[in-house]
Amino acid sequence: WAQGPSSPPHPSAELLLLVPSRRAKEIKTKLGTLLQKPDSAIDFIIPYPEKPEKPPKAQKPSPEEALQWRDSLEKLLQNPYGLASFRSFLRSEFSEENVEFWVACEDYKKSKSPVKMAEKAKRIYEEFIQTEAPKEVNIDHFTKAVTMKNLVDPSPSSFDMAQKRIFALMEKDSLPRFVRSEFYQELIK
Repeated sequence: WAQGPSSPPHPSAELLLLVPSRRAKEIKTKLGTLLQKPDSAIDFIIPYPEKPEKPPKAQKPSPEEALQWRDSLEKLLQNPYGLASFRSFLRSEFSEENVEFWVACEDYKKSKSPVKMAEKAKRIYEEFIQTEAPKEVNIDHFTKAVTMKNLVDPSPSSFDMAQKRIFALMEKDSLPRFVRSEFYQELIK
């Protein structure tokens, strides 16, 4: 093996140069996606994998109805317009993970197929429950352990304890901030 100025110092180093790293493959894939010709002008604005968030179909509530949300997080979350307003408020504070977790759990409970339920359970766990999750919610170790145990055999109630803890946290912390916000004050005028 000749050691010249252009040769790698060790034979295995040459092999490393030929085998692309995982990170390099990820970059290549992303570049390939970016270099694809979009089908329409909207594709320049909205990336392929993401869908635009649909505005709530419900009409704006009456001030009287919105006033009820002050004392009932449950009523707020059950109203599509209220939920959308609450989410927008939390997003503006960079603290939307709790309401997103709550919504994901509600969607999970509606799953009929065991396969779909298992897929959704895995996604919820990876996105919200596991340590260092992208949108990790603040639950105690006991609740996390019970939830993980429940996920061995997923059922509609697998996330109930964690969801109740997050609901209580939103009720105690997020709802009072929302009620004081411009988002809410505009609704009750």
